[in-house]
Amino acid sequence: MLNNLHIRNLAIIDEVDLELTAGMTALTGETGAGKSILVDALGLALGERAESSAVRPGTERAEVTASFDLSGNPAAIDWLIEQDLNDDQLCLARRIVTAEGRSRGYINGTNVPMQTLRALGEHLVDICGQQAHQSLLRPAVQRVFLDQYGACGKLLTAVQAAHSNWQVNAEKLKSLRNSGKDREERLELLRYNLDELASLNPQDGELEKITREHSRAANAAEIADGIDQCIAALYDNEESAQSIVGRTRHRLENLTRFDQSLTPINTLLQEAEIQITEATDTLRQHLDDIDTDPQTLQQLDNRLAAIHDLARKHRVKPIALSELFRALQAELDELDNPAESLEQLDANTRVLHEKLCDAAKKLSAARAKGAKKLAAEVTANIQKLGMQGGSFSIKLVETGNTPGADGFERAEYLVALNPGMQPGSLSKVASGGELSRVSLAIQVAARSSDAAGTLIFDEVDSGVGGAVAEIVGEQLQRLADSAQVICVTHLPQVASQGDQQLKVSKLSDGKTTRTQIKSLTPDERIEEIARMLGGAKITAATRAHATEMLKSRFEKQG
Repeated sequence: MLNNLHIRNLAIIDEVDLELTAGMTALTGETGAGKSILVDALGLALGERAESSAVRPGTERAEVTASFDLSGNPAAIDWLIEQDLNDDQLCLARRIVTAEGRSRGYINGTNVPMQTLRALGEHLVDICGQQAHQSLLRPAVQRVFLDQYGACGKLLTAVQAAHSNWQVNAEKLKSLRNSGKDREERLELLRYNLDELASLNPQDGELEKITREHSRAANAAEIADGIDQCIAALYDNEESAQSIVGRTRHRLENLTRFDQSLTPINTLLQEAEIQITEATDTLRQHLDDIDTDPQTLQQLDNRLAAIHDLARKHRVKPIALSELFRALQAELDELDNPAESLEQLDANTRVLHEKLCDAAKKLSAARAKGAKKLAAEVTANIQKLGMQGGSFSIKLVETGNTPGADGFERAEYLVALNPGMQPGSLSKVASGGELSRVSLAIQVAARSSDAAGTLIFDEVDSGVGGAVAEIVGEQLQRLADSAQVICVTHLPQVASQGDQQLKVSKLSDGKTTRTQIKSLTPDERIEEIARMLGGAKITAATRAHATEMLKSRFEKQG
C-alpha cells in the first residue's frame, strides 16, 4: 500500500508531505482546487510522461517520492528481486523533472528507465477511471480477474504444468530432429553451464532458508534486545507476568476455602504459570542460539549474491536454479545417451498434447461458468451505480487450436451502458466516470481477498448523486476491506465513507498561488462534509447533517 507521498515544486504545489492509511481515503476540495493533482503526482512517480510545464514556475525542478509497504504484495517483491532492486518490504519510487524538461527516475535509490518505473507501477497501483492507466482494459488482467472470481487457480495450474511438460517434450523432439551438427555445440555449452552450477550447488528450498537466516543475522542485535525485554516482562521483573499470575493464583487459592467453584480457575492460573515458564525457557534458548558473528552475515551475503548473480546470468528466478541444474543435467544425459527414439518422442509429445487439451477444456468450462455468474453480478452492480438498464458480459475468445500456458482463450469484457445498446469493449464504450464505476463494480465482485495494492478512483461519482452516490461510497468502503482505496470525490455521500479524508485547497497571497493538501481531523471532516452539502455558507443544519453522515458510516462499520 501507499504509505507516504512527498511532492515538491509540482505545478502549483510548493511542498506537500502526505501520510496515507490503509482502508479508504477520500480526497475532497472545492471545484478548481486541483483534487486530481495527487493522482497526477503519483502517476509521475511511477513513470508517466512529464512536461517541463509540470515544474512550479520559478523553481529548478519538481520532485515526487512515493513510499510503498510491500508486506502484502509478494508479486511486487518478486519483481523487485528479479530486477535486483529489492529493499525488503519497502519500496521508494522517485521522479525528478527539471525546468529544462529532463527527467530521472529512481527505485530504492537506483536510477532506472521510465519503462521500469511504469512496470513497477503495474504491481503497485491501479488508477481507475483514466483510460490510459486502467489495468482492467488489458486482456491479461481481465482473464486474471475472471479466474480469481471463478476459483480457477488449480485448473490453471494444471494447464500450466501440462503446457510445460508438452513444451519440454516438443523442444526435445525438435532438438533431436535437428541434433546433427548442433549436438556437439550444445553438449559443450551444457557442460560449461553445469560446471558453473555444480560449483554453486543450489539446493531446493535453499534461497528461502538463507533469506530467513540472513534476516535473523542482519537483525541479530534488535532480536536479542527484543527477546531480553520479553523475558523481563514475562519472568524477571517484579511486575512480570509470572509474578502477577503467581500472586493472583495465591489470592484465589485462599478464596477456594470459601468457594470451591473457584478451583477450576485456580487450575487455569497454575497452567498459565507453567506456560509462562516454558515460554521464558524457550526464549532464553533462542537467545543463546542467536549468532552475532559478522562473518556469518558476510557468508550469507556472499551466498545470496552468488545465487542472484547466477540466476540473472541464466535468466531464471533465483528459486529456480536447482530446477535448472536438474533440467540441464537431464538434457546432457539425454544427448549423451538418448533414451528415446525419434518415434518414441513423437508419440509422447502427442500424448502430452492430448493431456494439455483435456486440462484446458476443463479450465474453459470453469471459465464459461464463472463468466456467466460474474457478468450477472457486475450487471447488478453497475445498475445500482446509476447505469439503469446497463449490462455487462464476458466474451471468451479462442486463441488457437493448441492451448497456451493460460488455456484456450482470452477474456474480453463487454459493456452496454443503456438498454438496447450493442455491447462493446470497455475502452470504446465508457467515458471516464462510467469506466470508473464499471471498474468499481468489477473490482468489488471479482477482486480476491488476498490481492494487494492501491486502487485510485478518479471521477467515480461523476454524474451521480443521492442514493446512487451513497451506494458508490458503500461499494468503495467494501472494496477497502481487501485493498487500499483512494477516491477523488466531490460528493459528501462518498467522502463520508472514508477512513481518512484529505482536503485540497488553493491558496493565494495575491502574487502567487499554491495548492495545499491536508489530512483532516474529525472536527475538520464535519466542516468539510458540511461545505460539500451546503456550499460556502455552512449552517447548523448542514453541520448536523454532516455529523450524522459520519456517525452513520462508523455505526455501519461497527
